[in-house]
Formats: sequence, C-alpha cells, structure tokens
Amino acid sequence: MTERNSGQKIVGLAPHRQSSFYGRDIVSVRQFGREDLAYIVSVADEMRGIVKRVGATDLLKGHVLANLFYEPSTRTSSSFIAAMERLGGSVIPIHGVQYSSVSKGESLPDTIRTLECYADVIVLRHPEVGASEVAARYCSKPVISAGDGVGEHPTQGLLDLYTIYTELGRLDGLHVAMVGDLHNGRTVHSLARLMQLYDTRFSFVSPESLRLPADIKEALEGAGRVVVETDRVEEVIDQVDVLYVTRVQKERFADLSMYEAAKDYYVITPELMSGAKAKMALLHPLPRVGEIHYDVDSDPRAAYFRQMENGMYIRMALLAAVLGKA
Repeated sequence: MTERNSGQKIVGLAPHRQSSFYGRDIVSVRQFGREDLAYIVSVADEMRGIVKRVGATDLLKGHVLANLFYEPSTRTSSSFIAAMERLGGSVIPIHGVQYSSVSKGESLPDTIRTLECYADVIVLRHPEVGASEVAARYCSKPVISAGDGVGEHPTQGLLDLYTIYTELGRLDGLHVAMVGDLHNGRTVHSLARLMQLYDTRFSFVSPESLRLPADIKEALEGAGRVVVETDRVEEVIDQVDVLYVTRVQKERFADLSMYEAAKDYYVITPELMSGAKAKMALLHPLPRVGEIHYDVDSDPRAAYFRQMENGMYIRMALLAAVLGKA
C-alpha cells in the first residue's frame, strides 16, 4: 500500500489492477471503480517522482501516440504530447483536421483505422457526444478520449480528482461546490461522476439556464449523495472544501444573447475568498475568461496551475497503463 501524509491509505494496488488497464480504452469515467482510481493515482505519483528527479524516462521508447483533435485545445493536447515525450515515446500531432482527409469527407471510423496503422494509442477530441466510444469500436488499439462535445472529459476528471487528493490529502468526506456553466461543462460532468464514488456533498452553483443535466443529478442522488442547487456562490463559500469554477462556454451557445447574459454571472475575487476555509482548494480546468480575478492567483488555495501540471502526470500514468508499462 501507498500511504499519503493525511493518513488515508490508497488501496487496490494489486497486480491485477495493472493488467486490467492494458489495452483498455479510456472513454468514460463511468468505467472506473475506486480501485481503478487508487491505482491511477499511485502511478501518477510515480510519474511525478520521475519528472521531478530526472525529467524523463524511456518507458515508452518505440511507442507512438496519435493525437487527433477535431476541436481546438492548448492544455489537453500539450499535456498529452508532453506526457508521451517524457515517457520516451513519439507523437503524431493532428490538430488542423479541417486541412486533413476529413475535409474530403473521410469518416471518423476510417480516420481511426488509418491512424492505428501508425500508432500504438490514439487520443481523440471530437465535438460530438459519444465520438470516442464510436472510435473505440472501430480501433484495435487503445483510444483515450480527450473530450467529446458537452458529454465527458475523462482524463480531465481524473486529473481534477488527483488534484483534490494532492491538495487536501483525502477524497472522502468533502464538500465540493461546482460553479458556472454546469449544463455544458463536460469537465463538471466527469468530475461529478467520479466524486460520486466517494462520500461527497455537492453544491451546484449556476444560473437557472445552466443547471446540471438532470441525469447526472439523479445519478448522484441515487448513489445517496447530498445535492444542493443554488445561484449564489456566497451561500456556500464558507462551507466548501473544493470550489471548482468553470467558464461559460461561448462556443456551446446558439443564441449569443444568452451567453452575454450569463458570462459574467460569477467572478471569484480576493474578497469572496476571504470568506472561504483556510484549507480548501480552488480549481478551474482553464481557460478562464474573467471568472477568477488575477489577484486570486497568489492565494495558496488557488490550485489551478498545479492542476494543469497534474494533468501531465495523470496522462503519463494512463499512457503507461494502457500500453502495459505502468
């Protein structure tokens, strides 16, 4: 077992857990149990140690990652590239799909079948919900979802969970508040479903038009979790252990007047943070567009850039695990 400084033990690190990841597609957080999460957290810790000590390893030397992005990305794409290169592997970066065979009408299954001829693992971001599951059906190599539409973003959910753990030392018994665009926010959807596995109290803070999808709320309540909805962050700021803030996503709005009405609904300021617990974690998947004031960045509870760094360690762990090298 690996033991953290909080005294809480990571369990479920038996050898079968490693073999259960080999060749596995990572397309939804719903495929994970607590033992899976304990294993990935443990491997991510090992990857962090490697990077801090020596910078890189040859663990995946000779392996190739195809990074296929149908939507723009900075953090997710860069962290997967950095993860693969720090593990000694190579990357085929495909980011301008409008200039690829897709523009000629090539289907997703055919694109995936082509790339698996060259790569050992494929990372896919796509604007359509469920696209990663479609890709996985047609691919004999592991497919890792980098986000699909307003559906899920499993690797972001994993890095968010890992960040909560590294910041607070535990996952059970936390009060987690999620703020902003909860309807369209795939990062919120994934993290909520992961934290559902733990003894978590949820507060969802959003305007009425951007409420959490009903199916996710029903799943949380069905698992026995306490769920509270409000439109005022001031009502929960003094109670929460985790404040997870998201931007209002302009690209998800057909009616831009609705976006303009919602975009500045919440702003996290030093004044607001003065009412929060001394030990808590402020997270944001980034990019931010004004919802967290820059003056908050110096607050030791502001964990969003540590969160981004953790993304590389989690993705290193996943790449090594699905390729049987963790």
